[in-house]
Amino acid sequence: MFSDKRWSAHRGYNPTRTAALFFGGLIVLGTLLLLLPPMSRSGRSAGLFLSLYTAVSATCVTGSVLADTMTQWSPAGQLVLLLLFQVGALGVMLAYSLLLLLFRRELVLSQQVTLASALGLRNIGGVTRLVRHGVAGALLFEGAGTLLLALRFVPRFGWGQGLWASLFHSVSAFCNAGFDLTGGDLSDFVSDPWVLFVHMALTVVGGLGFFVWEDVLRARRWRDLSLYSRLAIQATCVLLLLGWVYFLAAEWSNPATLGAMTAGEKVTAALFQSVNLRTAGFALFPQGGMYESSQAVCLLFMVIGGCAGSTACGVKVVTVLVLAAALWSGLRGRVTVVIRGRTVPRQVVRNAWTLTLSMVLAIFAGSLVIAHLEGGAYLPALFEATASLGTVGLSVGAPLGAASRGVMLALMYLGRVGILSFSLAFLTRRHGEEKIKYPDCELLIG
Repeated sequence: MFSDKRWSAHRGYNPTRTAALFFGGLIVLGTLLLLLPPMSRSGRSAGLFLSLYTAVSATCVTGSVLADTMTQWSPAGQLVLLLLFQVGALGVMLAYSLLLLLFRRELVLSQQVTLASALGLRNIGGVTRLVRHGVAGALLFEGAGTLLLALRFVPRFGWGQGLWASLFHSVSAFCNAGFDLTGGDLSDFVSDPWVLFVHMALTVVGGLGFFVWEDVLRARRWRDLSLYSRLAIQATCVLLLLGWVYFLAAEWSNPATLGAMTAGEKVTAALFQSVNLRTAGFALFPQGGMYESSQAVCLLFMVIGGCAGSTACGVKVVTVLVLAAALWSGLRGRVTVVIRGRTVPRQVVRNAWTLTLSMVLAIFAGSLVIAHLEGGAYLPALFEATASLGTVGLSVGAPLGAASRGVMLALMYLGRVGILSFSLAFLTRRHGEEKIKYPDCELLIG
């Protein structure tokens, strides 16, 4: 076991601060680039606020925009956006990997085991392979998506614009970024299942996470997958199925959403809605046209998000499973939390509660501020705040002022950087014995 002296050599390195500075620097660079006149189709600078908002949205893979991407930004500006959400999405994997590379010789044995276990690695030396496979896998999926989308986009837009739109949409879908070049947020393709299913496949694969890919590549068979990978894949499928069935049933006759579509289009659009609530943010119909009960269900899906170490955000699906298992144990009066015959460490349960409650409180605070600033109904403000913190980018179309947009900027940054910082802090925090133990007390609960 390594001594504390070796750990102290890297105490000046703070992983949460590094993550914040990385994304912050990327946002500043993106803003400065988007400010340049050649980045706009008009040849004039887009202005500071529009450039900043777009850079934050792209870096945090949110997809919330103040101006249509196709008409506002020139090809050079669109390239900047693509690079921002590509680096912003892969930044999760790179941050985890950098952490391992910096600390692999300084962490005590127990911390090495914790990190390797949490990231799905059999040993701490597997980080190099993880980075190589992660980057190669991302490029492979995005390349395949580009070729598949080109079969539809090239005939529609021509070779140049069609290939560029295919690449842009493929990277955007895989990164769960939600930016599009169609001007209609893909609503023009509601009758084209090929385009929609390619987008959905890329979104789901990106949302599963780099660690699940590595485990699948290693195991090849379902029974050989780690418990985490099996839980992540199964929970993702269940959530997508539940969302699909709910939106299909609830919005079937709603003229503002699915009502005007054919039966086949309704089935595909409902599934598309379920998939894209996992932080991707593409849409086939106005979100403000849904019934309020459906909007409430959207809030739940946006909070959950994707899987750990993925291009998606949110509290993550396995976190929700841990909370559900903890709730079930509490209802039965049991102290230990068990999932699939395995005991979940108490620290993992505490981390899950801390992360989820922090996100819920941030959404509540942000929505209250937005509702106060706009002086309107609370549900639209809650939807906008949740979509921002969950980096989903969907909107019910509520008119918002500059101050409310500023709140959404902060929520987008917190949703991307804050969740990552929480994860890094949980992995690297040293859990020693408490030096002071206070006497127990009796409190009434419930």
